[in-house]
Amino acid sequence: MRQLIVLGLVGLLAQLIDGSLGMAYGVTSTTLLLAAGIAPATASAAVHFSEIGTSLVSGISHHKFGNVDWKTVSILAIPGFVGAFAGATFLTSLNGDAATPWISGILLALGIYVIWRFLALGGRRPEFKGRPGVKLLVPMGLVGGALDSIGGGGWGPVGTTTLLSSGRLEPRKVVGSIDTSEFVVAVGGSLGFLIALGSSGIDWSIAAALLIGGIIAAPVAAWLVKILPARVLAIAAGGIIILTNARTIALALGASTPTVSIILAVLAAAWLALIVHAVGVERRVRRTEPLAEVEAEVTTGS
Repeated sequence: MRQLIVLGLVGLLAQLIDGSLGMAYGVTSTTLLLAAGIAPATASAAVHFSEIGTSLVSGISHHKFGNVDWKTVSILAIPGFVGAFAGATFLTSLNGDAATPWISGILLALGIYVIWRFLALGGRRPEFKGRPGVKLLVPMGLVGGALDSIGGGGWGPVGTTTLLSSGRLEPRKVVGSIDTSEFVVAVGGSLGFLIALGSSGIDWSIAAALLIGGIIAAPVAAWLVKILPARVLAIAAGGIIILTNARTIALALGASTPTVSIILAVLAAAWLALIVHAVGVERRVRRTEPLAEVEAEVTTGS
């Protein structure tokens, strides 16, 4: 019973991060499960199946708070399902280790660009024009879905990073749309795993504990996305992108555990400083906006 409560807390924390920033459910939950002594194969299977329920509740919660762009979700759903199913059934035997550092390098660069883009605004409000089109969303869905199944995570990092860097959707719509479409991806990947591996390796009690924790966290995460300013949310998401991929690249290059820890500690400190800076900028903008409106009214009246 005690273990199930701990696993429930793991699911709660993982979904709180994923639902707020649009990524890292798989990375967070798998890492914490391994730390708790769960076998890698058992952890991976449980995470994939629990994600069906957590992503469904997360999508409903995001919809209620107005965080979902349904046109984007409708375009992403089919290629995401196809990519995840193919990744689970046909591509699981492939060795993705060689490609992982290159993919992480691209995502790391995009994460840096996302942070730079929102910091460069200064005191101006970010503007988002248009919607991402089919030419961007279809290949993104296929690649993100396949990587999610092959590597145990990829839908959030690929989708959230790509959409944030495109500048088409405001960050809360990016997070809400990626989390909502993740339900279809989770279904596709889980069906593929059932066909390829069978159900013998799945510990349903672990999956259920993760699911319960995720269901509790999903509405809270969706509410946070609703209230957080765009620049703060984007920089928070960009930091997760950089930390996750910097770790992957450092390990691929053969860095020792202490070296990786130092790198991540420095990056985390810089990330937190940028979040504090973004919050300060947002407060200054909110204080000056009423004055600007009054000045505009006076000018118009005169």
